[in-house]
Amino acid sequence: MSISAFMDHHFRHFNARETVDAARAWRTHLDGGGKMLLALAGAMSTAELGISLAKMIRAGKIHAISCTAANFEEDIFNLVAHDEYRMVPHYRDLSPDDEQELRDAGFNRVTDTCIPETVIRHIEHKLLEYWIEAGERGESHFSCEYFYRLIEEGVLDEVRQVPKEHSWVWAAYDMKIPVYVPGYEDSTLGNIFAARVLERKVKSHSVVKSGTEQMEQLVRWYLDNIGHHGLGFFQIGGGIAGDFAICAVPLIIQDLEKDVPLWSYFAQISDSTTSFGSYSGAVPNEKITWYKLEKDAPKFMINSDASIVAPLIFAYVLGE
Repeated sequence: MSISAFMDHHFRHFNARETVDAARAWRTHLDGGGKMLLALAGAMSTAELGISLAKMIRAGKIHAISCTAANFEEDIFNLVAHDEYRMVPHYRDLSPDDEQELRDAGFNRVTDTCIPETVIRHIEHKLLEYWIEAGERGESHFSCEYFYRLIEEGVLDEVRQVPKEHSWVWAAYDMKIPVYVPGYEDSTLGNIFAARVLERKVKSHSVVKSGTEQMEQLVRWYLDNIGHHGLGFFQIGGGIAGDFAICAVPLIIQDLEKDVPLWSYFAQISDSTTSFGSYSGAVPNEKITWYKLEKDAPKFMINSDASIVAPLIFAYVLGE
């Protein structure tokens, strides 16, 4: 039995039904000529979601991505240092002393996965070269473009430890889909970049383009692609990756005063529940009041673990 057939037969109620309904509606959206933006939050790259997400990108099922800077860099970290990671399946039992022991051994823990502090050393010197060069030339680039240069110059091929097919960043580069990375400062490399500017090794912060410049590019992408078929929004987690991207439409309507359709499909996987002021747990209908979502758009909220649900939805959309 295929994955899709299994889900059709068994996923009949509650979050299981919502999962299948969201996947079916995604298929319908694409079949009608629509495109899909994926918002990626949480520690999904560390969870190796790239294995299934890269397939979706290469199959043309995802047309743009908005992700946290941590998710972007951690896809590359996994690519170049996978064999140096340490698993701690007993993470629920760790004491403060155990945590300090991991820290002193040079590891940063993300649930059951410990990322080695040395992970960035594989590529940091090359990124620093790029930053310095850009500063000297008076150039400014998006943070992701410096990573793409690592691909173009073969740097990642020299040091990668897993197949490049497991990297969603590499897939996005190959397929030339836009990737927006708001909040660069909230990442390991964002911290390193700021440190190098403080040390005056990098000329200025303008070497990396700002978040508002990324918003401009996102708005242009929306206007160029809205057409007559609609743009969908699939969100994993909450926070800046989701809200940054979905705000492009109210910006166009309220601030640019242009009449465009709202997002025409919305689905979210979240472990957050509805509470006071929570964006991650807000029900989809709340987005109608913000000019983010069409009233009649298919809307789904899946309260579950994205590391389980997202690969299943991807498989369904791919017809596996």
